[in-house]
Amino acid sequence: MAFQRRRHHYCRQRFRLMTPVISGIAASLLVLFSLLHFLAPSPNDTVYLHSPFNVEKGDAIGTIVFRVPSSGGELDHHLWSSKNSEHFHGCSDASNKFLNAEAITKPNRYLGIATSGGLNQQRTGITDAVVAARILNATLVVPKLDQKSFWKDSSNFSEIFDVDWFISYLSKDVRIIKQLPRKGGKTLNAYSMSVPRKCNERCYINRILPVLVKKHAVQLNKFDYRLSNRLATEYQKLRCRVNYHALRFTNPIHAMGKKLVQRMRMNSKHYIALHLRFEPDMLAFSGCDYGGGEKEQKELGAIRRRWKTLHRSNPDKARRQGKCPLTPEEVGLMLRALGYGSDVHIYVASGEVYGGEETLAPLRALFPNFHSKDTIATKEELEPYSKFSSRMAALDFIVCDESDVFVTNNNGNMAKILAGRRRYFGHKPTIRPNAKKLFRLFLSRSNLTWEVFASSVRTFQKGFMGEPNEVRLGRGGFHENPSTCICEEDNATEKITTNDGLDVVDDSEWPDIDDNEDHSDEKGMFNETISDYDTINSEDTELEEILSD
Repeated sequence: MAFQRRRHHYCRQRFRLMTPVISGIAASLLVLFSLLHFLAPSPNDTVYLHSPFNVEKGDAIGTIVFRVPSSGGELDHHLWSSKNSEHFHGCSDASNKFLNAEAITKPNRYLGIATSGGLNQQRTGITDAVVAARILNATLVVPKLDQKSFWKDSSNFSEIFDVDWFISYLSKDVRIIKQLPRKGGKTLNAYSMSVPRKCNERCYINRILPVLVKKHAVQLNKFDYRLSNRLATEYQKLRCRVNYHALRFTNPIHAMGKKLVQRMRMNSKHYIALHLRFEPDMLAFSGCDYGGGEKEQKELGAIRRRWKTLHRSNPDKARRQGKCPLTPEEVGLMLRALGYGSDVHIYVASGEVYGGEETLAPLRALFPNFHSKDTIATKEELEPYSKFSSRMAALDFIVCDESDVFVTNNNGNMAKILAGRRRYFGHKPTIRPNAKKLFRLFLSRSNLTWEVFASSVRTFQKGFMGEPNEVRLGRGGFHENPSTCICEEDNATEKITTNDGLDVVDDSEWPDIDDNEDHSDEKGMFNETISDYDTINSEDTELEEILSD
């Protein structure tokens, strides 16, 4: 009996001693569960995507469910600005060795050009035409815009660009007139001819100059990419003066564009602009599969058969090589992985989207604050522009140029020109997908957690965010990377801070220089322009025009 009492007393004593320990453990677990509950995304903070496009070949549409937290999270890079950009600035002034136009322009030499394609392809032609006139010591006639191509825009130069500003700004570089002069009571007739693509300075002197001296007036037709990728520094700087300063939109277009920008700013302090190329023709040309099954293959196949020279490509190889434009959903996932939350406002500049609203639905789910010029402007406001594709494109150009972050899913002319322009004017963030690396990630995303997926996207996008010194001199296209026209302040290297790897150069993802040109005497000195559509048969002019902008 006494033994039992002692044993019972001993157990009670031991329990009293253990009580504080048990209470402490219970309290710790309670705090831990509360913290996990607080940090875990609620159902309202999460987007569950049922993707209409699945990059996994053969899967049925709508089979992927992907949980995406709404918040951007803590990141190791700046969302709305480029690090170290304050140490770089655009510099395109001519040197003292670049003589005034009055001193070099020869009498009775008049050069005209007829541009080709959409607004931005024509912009590259106009830029190069000024340089060509300078090479030939000729007077430039205000360029003729393409009014007959796929884009079917009847606008002339002065209806899109401020022609008087264009002439006056470049007056020291090239003499420019609005039309050919009259001689003997008749307007001088221009001799029409063509020039090879990527014709360098020597090519213009040998091929065009003798005809110009004999005929006095020459018009170069279909003038797109007709000037060498690589030019002497003074000519490259002239390209920049034309593209970034002389080509200014007319007052009505500029005012309407600024009005759209103001309305985006009224919605939010910051906004993203996305140039989305996902038209049926674009997808048909790419030869890629977008998960639409037999229906997609029939529809895009029918489009491809319109061009006899366009053969069926290997869709898996094209995606591995990064030649397939990202789907709207993939662009949205990339942006969310980079840290842009669901509250961010996004402006989408696009043409007809293949699949319509069903294709755009995942992007809208990821970014509910989804805008376009049609949603932030009235039909009456857009009426003066709506029948003219180039004027509508100019409005998108302005909103994209003024955005805090510019994103593209393609590598057409608008994407390239805006990328270069944003570098020149302060290195504003410009995101182009590293499609070659991202494709495997999208392929396997159903097997990844969001954290692993997002971390991988940030790793793959290093070097593709528009940061200074992201690309070595001479790499990439000149319109996209106008390194000749970007200067670094003195002692900037000492002031520049590391960017956690975001300015890493990935040369393998940037195109090499064009080896088809003879530049044996120019090696190592220059930067280039390049077109992704040079592989298109020259007879497929409509296809080229569709894809270029």
